[in-house]
Amino acid sequence: MVLFVTSSPYVGDADRAILSNDNEFIDRIRAVLPPCPRALFIAADPGSREDTCRFAADTTGAFSEAGMPFQSYHILDGFNAGDAEALIAGSDLILLSGGHVPTQNAFFQDIGLRELLQGFDGVVVGISAGSMNCADVVYVQPEEEGESSPDFPRWAEGLGLTDVNILPHYQKVKDNILDGLRLFEDITYADSMGNTFFVLPDGSYFYQDEDGLLLCGEGYRLQDGILEQLTQNGDVLDMEELGNL
Repeated sequence: MVLFVTSSPYVGDADRAILSNDNEFIDRIRAVLPPCPRALFIAADPGSREDTCRFAADTTGAFSEAGMPFQSYHILDGFNAGDAEALIAGSDLILLSGGHVPTQNAFFQDIGLRELLQGFDGVVVGISAGSMNCADVVYVQPEEEGESSPDFPRWAEGLGLTDVNILPHYQKVKDNILDGLRLFEDITYADSMGNTFFVLPDGSYFYQDEDGLLLCGEGYRLQDGILEQLTQNGDVLDMEELGNL
């Protein structure tokens, strides 16, 4: 399996979905896909087919415009969850949608996606929440009103595709206030004690294959309450150089 753990792979502020080649994202994914891949979009909200269909159609157009037309594409959500195994087996490319992390995580667990992806030898692209849920143990960063409460579950079993926990859209959310608290300084920094999170702005991503794990583009490590910049836009860091994640 080849895995792309992205914040967002799209051009920011565009009026439609356009894949960005920031940090050679298009070049890398084109190199590992067949000429006309069979794509599968897995929903973030299993009950919101309209949103998933819109995301799938927009992304299909973006891939085609970038020179990677799909042979076919399907959607996996709560309406056809029983077909999950067959849909995965018939796919070359799986895209995990962005959305609300706990909602998506619950759906993944309901359909046994962690187990279904074992042995999948295609390409998986996580986007935002989809990337966060790729981790073995997912850090569920509070996002919606009321989730700053200590009673909100901050950890969940993920897909086990990677050891990295990412926090996406840093350029957009770094100054967010949630329930009167600063999202990063008052909430996430405290949750990082004894843990490691990798903070990514849009356009940056992790690339993982059988040879290892690369951080491509601007990225930060948040560990034990300390935020440290690791890379700048255009950089590529072999994560082996950091030792234990």
